[in-house]
Amino acid sequence: MKKVVLFLTMCLMAFPVRADEGMWFLMFIERLNHRDMEKMGLQLTAEEIYSINHHSLKDAVVQFNGGCTAEIVSKEGLVLTNHHCGYNAIAELSTEEQNYLKNGFWAKNRSEELKPKSLYVRFFVRMDDVSKRILSKVNDKMTETERNKVIQQEIALIEKENNEGGKYTVSVRPFFQGNEYYYFVYQDYKDVRLVGTPTESLGKFGGDTDNWEWPRHTADFSMFRVYADKDGNPAEYSKDNLPLQPKHHLPINITGVKENDFAMILGYPGRTNRWMPSGGIAQNVKYAYPAWVEGAKTGMDNMKKFMKQDATVNLKYASKYASTANYWKNRQGMIDALTKAKTATAKSNEEAKFNAWANKPENKEKYGNVIATINDYYAKTNLKSRHDNYLTQLMRTTSYGAGPSVLGNALIAYYKENEAKRTEMIPKINSLIGNYYGDFYAPLEKEVLTAQLNLYAAKASEYGLAPVVAKMKETNKGNFAADVDKAIAGSIFANKESVEAFMKDPKPELIEADQLYVISNDLMTKMRAKSPEQLKADDDFAIAYRKLVEGLRESKLNTIQYPDANSTLRLTYGKVRSLPTDKRNDAKINNYTTMTGMVNKYKVGDSEFDLPARLLELNKAKDFGEYADKAGYMPVNFLTDNDITGGNSGSPVLNGKGELIGVAFDGNIEAMAGDVIFDKKLQRTINLDIRFVLWIIDKYAGAHNIIEEMTIVRDAQP
Repeated sequence: MKKVVLFLTMCLMAFPVRADEGMWFLMFIERLNHRDMEKMGLQLTAEEIYSINHHSLKDAVVQFNGGCTAEIVSKEGLVLTNHHCGYNAIAELSTEEQNYLKNGFWAKNRSEELKPKSLYVRFFVRMDDVSKRILSKVNDKMTETERNKVIQQEIALIEKENNEGGKYTVSVRPFFQGNEYYYFVYQDYKDVRLVGTPTESLGKFGGDTDNWEWPRHTADFSMFRVYADKDGNPAEYSKDNLPLQPKHHLPINITGVKENDFAMILGYPGRTNRWMPSGGIAQNVKYAYPAWVEGAKTGMDNMKKFMKQDATVNLKYASKYASTANYWKNRQGMIDALTKAKTATAKSNEEAKFNAWANKPENKEKYGNVIATINDYYAKTNLKSRHDNYLTQLMRTTSYGAGPSVLGNALIAYYKENEAKRTEMIPKINSLIGNYYGDFYAPLEKEVLTAQLNLYAAKASEYGLAPVVAKMKETNKGNFAADVDKAIAGSIFANKESVEAFMKDPKPELIEADQLYVISNDLMTKMRAKSPEQLKADDDFAIAYRKLVEGLRESKLNTIQYPDANSTLRLTYGKVRSLPTDKRNDAKINNYTTMTGMVNKYKVGDSEFDLPARLLELNKAKDFGEYADKAGYMPVNFLTDNDITGGNSGSPVLNGKGELIGVAFDGNIEAMAGDVIFDKKLQRTINLDIRFVLWIIDKYAGAHNIIEEMTIVRDAQP
């Protein structure tokens, strides 16, 4: 028996699992969760959920392009995920003439499916515990630098031992703040093609207004297909590739859901911070997140001005804008929820109890200074966190932020090398050019850079601005418009054409004098800079945080017995569960929404609430086919109390038989503190009802070929 399993089991005897909270490892389901799940309605064995030697649910759940989750829903490798997860690929494949993002797309046969340039899905093969192996290589006498070096060396060995000569991708990840380590084996498939997507007015219905809100009415889904070589192995795109024959695909149940039905979600949650100290929560609420929100809004407002004026520009920036807007609203919701819940105070009270335990004679040597060190660190880094978030949003919202520095430094290195080495470096140079200038409109980029520099110089100066920017501010009084105009007008990095022209007739000595490069490099250098004092503070904090988590588990002062999310496959379970009655929702119980409610939100020509004429016609005729609820309405979205976060977008929502009943796509803003603390009363997952997905594919789009290849369960559950 592995030591970690024994430890977790003992803890659970003292602290019963709350069924709706927790992001659990699949390898521990039988020991830790299975009995509880059975009581709630699970009808599968643990082996049917996670098996190394036989097909199981885990074989039908994939990580989608590194940031979302998706599920396999046919024997022919058909993939279902969120519309916002497929957004980049759909936008890339779209043109002004063939705007699939705006108008939708449905392949009537395999030959019509479209291949984006870069898109992959990752299958989970297996995992195992390597905590004992890795931690046996380190000791408390090591510095953090020494410790990390030893750990990385051992990780490299483990990854090499398990990749079978490059067949698999192996990732070793730390958990419980470096107190445990597990390795994960994956297989990546890169030939993934677009099969279908609803119009943007359906896939993004409600826009920014409804984002993170309930009641919700949106068709947030898109469909792709995984292709493999003739032997079923991963392969680069080829017309000779065949649809993947997966080990397992999810049957789809269309009998509907009701209050208290069992609901299970498998997916790749991105990041939670349930172990974060009170000082970190306070820092986010007062310093980091307000800067993030203001910086993101500045970028969005200036992007939108140009996006409204030109359809091509709108298409180029649709994905960047949507991503920025999503996190902008998320971070504001986090500020409000964490403040309202007084989360920092609750954590502080827990830490006071821990500190008392830590300073008992038997614990003091190891844990006595933990809380003091952590609190000192946050006090010293509050202003830095504000500064860094303003600067980060500048970098994220304009290619002129990081682009000139990264590309400029790459070119400087390139021109210092011999001919042979340059040949090796060319693909990287071309990739950087594509990254920064692929979806690029110079007037927009200039406007965003100007606005962000104005904001940064005004709001981040208390910590200390980047030196060049600080000097410019002395003369321009905080208005960078003229400086930016001048810098771009004479820059090598003004656009793709100017970079390519420079490379045809290079004068490397001009790069370091290029004013746009100077500004960008100044900002990037400031972002990366760490004094010896800061490096030591970082090391001291890392040690203290690791000991805090270790001590909280040892003392049983914290009942969280699952590790924070970090983009590894997890299972969460709970029930279909309503929120208090809301007059905005026409549903009889506030755990689902209907097409009637969707049509009630309809606004002709509105960018967020317009609807296609065909949907309005079908709704008027009540032409819902077999997908209507037995009560007669057309279901759209529904609520569960599962514990999810970013990265779970696109995750399958399963009933007790492991059949697909919905697709997770959002959380509710009232419980936005969920990444830090789970709110049992308010926390909800907003899901797309699978019946609405099928109705759109079948009745609305007429893509019967897609319906025919799926396994649909029509019999009512017992």
